[in-house]
Amino acid sequence: MPLPKDSMFFGFADKLTDEQRRYVDSIFDNRITFVNARAGTGKTTLAVAAAKLLGKPLVYVISPVEEKRMGFLPGDLKAKESVYFSPLEDALYEIGEDPRRVIYDKDNVEAQKRGDVWVYPKSHVYVRGTNVKGKMVIISEAQNFTRGELKKVLTRLHDDCRVIVEGHADQCDLPDPKKSGFVPYLEHFRNQPYANVCDLTVNFRGELAQHADALKW
Repeated sequence: MPLPKDSMFFGFADKLTDEQRRYVDSIFDNRITFVNARAGTGKTTLAVAAAKLLGKPLVYVISPVEEKRMGFLPGDLKAKESVYFSPLEDALYEIGEDPRRVIYDKDNVEAQKRGDVWVYPKSHVYVRGTNVKGKMVIISEAQNFTRGELKKVLTRLHDDCRVIVEGHADQCDLPDPKKSGFVPYLEHFRNQPYANVCDLTVNFRGELAQHADALKW
């Protein structure tokens, strides 16, 4: 079923463009949604909003492109990875959620006791060996995952998960963009009956950001 017609969708329902509506409906209708979208198009905010409305715990997976340096960075795991979680935190604020309360942290014991915690961010580095069931999964900035890294994540997911693979094919931060697995996996799943591929093209940050993003590598 698509986004319920009577849902205000955290105030976004009446503001969605046609392509954003197709993207949100796809999240509700399909087991896995790929979205190839420019920066500022709302791909993360809408995915997080859909996760909240669907009521499943959210696993937010990132690819630290400097993972070889992570062990040498100061602080614990949270401190090492926190720089990559800004889009998630911004999206939570957009739907009225306090990241300090709803994102899992070993130190927010009271929030866990109250049942406030529903977001579990992690690096793909720490996905190996896990078994993910009954979750919403957002694979963020998927253009920065190699084929092997995406395979590592996707093969850990059960069919009762709802998955959003979000990225922008023209904004890859890998040293060799040809090693990105985003487009190959997007095409690999395109014709599966439980999958859908969406595009978002309008950058809502404005003309400056939209024009900057139009420059090809």
